[in-house]
Amino acid sequence: MNTEHEFAGLGLAEPLLRAIAAAGYTSPTPIQAKAIPMVLAGGDLLAAAQTGTGKTAGFVLPILHRLHGNAPAGGVRPGRPRCLVLTPTRELAAQVEESVRTYGKFVPLKSMVMYGGVGMQPQLDQLRKCVDILVATPGRLLDHAGQKTLDLSGIEVLVLDEGDRMLDMGFIHDIRRVLALLPRRRQSMLFSATFSDDVRALAAQLLNNPGSVEVAARNSACELVQQSVHLVEKSQKRHLLSHLIRENNWNQVLVFTRTKHGANRLAETLVKDGIPAAAIHGNKSQSARTRALSDFKRGSVPVLVATDIAARGLDIEQLPHVVNFELPNVAEDYVHRIGRTGRAAKEGDAYTFMAPDEIAMVRTIERVIGQPIPRISMPGYDFGTVAAD
Repeated sequence: MNTEHEFAGLGLAEPLLRAIAAAGYTSPTPIQAKAIPMVLAGGDLLAAAQTGTGKTAGFVLPILHRLHGNAPAGGVRPGRPRCLVLTPTRELAAQVEESVRTYGKFVPLKSMVMYGGVGMQPQLDQLRKCVDILVATPGRLLDHAGQKTLDLSGIEVLVLDEGDRMLDMGFIHDIRRVLALLPRRRQSMLFSATFSDDVRALAAQLLNNPGSVEVAARNSACELVQQSVHLVEKSQKRHLLSHLIRENNWNQVLVFTRTKHGANRLAETLVKDGIPAAAIHGNKSQSARTRALSDFKRGSVPVLVATDIAARGLDIEQLPHVVNFELPNVAEDYVHRIGRTGRAAKEGDAYTFMAPDEIAMVRTIERVIGQPIPRISMPGYDFGTVAAD
């Protein structure tokens, strides 16, 4: 089955097709075309897919179909969900649950999102009602399970989203604790941007004879992204950023820094330069992160400065520009960063600011993506042609 097929050919229930049409989609992406029939067939699934490939709908749609078509014998009980989606970050949890609402708008299924950094009470209030689909981060989920405010014995479907990032963030022990609370008989799915040895080991614990789907070559940089490296002295980076934003009239740009402190400092500097900007990172309160993302999506704040973990899973449609203000600590994270743009068949630009001490990391990134990145010299900002070889 390929992307030319309509969603109607995938066997989804009519209310879901109506919701898909209402959201403006007609043809499934490759991951959706491959994953949806496999999930509908009831087997476990191991899927390699970057954020931005449509993977969320690839599991949300068939889960909605399954739960809608098969009500449990005793009905749904308060605080006892039927499906659990585990995500590494709060932002991703919120976005997955938003997708559940979007695609489930015409079926009578209830969802909720659960993460730390906010009060327990609103979540306790929701758990006193019936919840079909729970989207959660591991820590807060275990808090509720430990307090017996959440019953995981009725889980029919489990999804681990961004399994590689879960492991990178040290969630393996929490994941094992969650698995111990779930019924053995269930359908399980693991989605990961890459299949490292650790991810495969997790899949062996989690999945039973899974089908496998892979839609992008490992670490392949998105072909729709125009990449460039700008040679610039460290002290000139913020001036170059302000210059590019003003000169090109950018109205939506995601800027990456290495540290939370660096994200704050850069956002404050841009604001002083007269360019509205907000920072998003792990030390910000959840409400501040949600507000910054909302202002950015709406266009009232043109610049969002983010750390790698905060930006993981950010789903911003038609984002035109990404700037690597500082290079990531891990070369593979470059691929995740630039993958924020060039989505949904829209072209995007990824600019990397390279200071003299970052030449080696750029060369490592080029080896990872399997291609050279063009160097661009900006008169008045660069450090010469030493890195252009």
